[in-house]
Amino acid sequence: MKNYISIILAFILLACQQDSSVLKTLYSLPKKLKEVSGITYFSETGILWTLEDSGNANKIYGLNAQGKIAKTIVITNATNVDWEDITKDKAGNLYIGDFGNNDNIRKDLCIYKVDKSALGNENAVSSYKISFSYPEQKEFPPKKTERFYDVEGFFEFNNNFYLFTKNRSKNFDGTAFIYKIPNTAGTQKATLIGTFKTCSNYNHCAITSAAISPDEKKVVVLCHDKVILFQGFQGDLFHKGTQTEISLDHFSQKEAIVFKDNKTLIIADERTKKVGGNVYELSLGK
Repeated sequence: MKNYISIILAFILLACQQDSSVLKTLYSLPKKLKEVSGITYFSETGILWTLEDSGNANKIYGLNAQGKIAKTIVITNATNVDWEDITKDKAGNLYIGDFGNNDNIRKDLCIYKVDKSALGNENAVSSYKISFSYPEQKEFPPKKTERFYDVEGFFEFNNNFYLFTKNRSKNFDGTAFIYKIPNTAGTQKATLIGTFKTCSNYNHCAITSAAISPDEKKVVVLCHDKVILFQGFQGDLFHKGTQTEISLDHFSQKEAIVFKDNKTLIIADERTKKVGGNVYELSLGK
């Protein structure tokens, strides 16, 4: 993922900050995982599955409770163009989101399915691929003020994927789109189901990950120093629920979020300028 100068400067300014009183550090990520971009969690095994983004291998990694790599799986028929998130369905199948699109120019966006039965292997074949496009995008790239088609966060819910866009537009105003894609092999058109706003500061309010709680009553999106929580929604109209901002009192390149249980979040960040490179826990207290 590209790091902008403004973000790097923010990391330098905050390099000496103490750990947040809100976040509990669980462990440091293995040194070989330099660009973790997504996580998903299996409560029955305590394994946290993760991956890295563009420029890295077509591999997924299972971390144990001590943060050690317990499993590495090569996805032999998938290319890591820009893997930005990983999620699972209720049956325990994994999905890899290859939809990083910093420059809004890609026409090869896709999601790979990895069957649960393959997670014990060293090499696995993606059982199917969902290729998709955004009907609203007419130009590649669009005008600099209309670059809404990068995604770093998604989850699976009721046999559909929900993608939360990362706004790359000039004059960033926090606008994010929510797209819906059927969990069905083949080529799909993403359906825009709604929009919402975070804040007008890109460094603090660009969306880097998303997750839904096991009871499906909470949805969260992650930014570098905050979590935005949606509750009280009906069906999949997540943006119509109550939107609450949770400050983390901690700035780093946070890239991944997942629910450990209905009241607890796990968050991971990249190590940049000696800041981050950890896995954290956050209690929602409700």
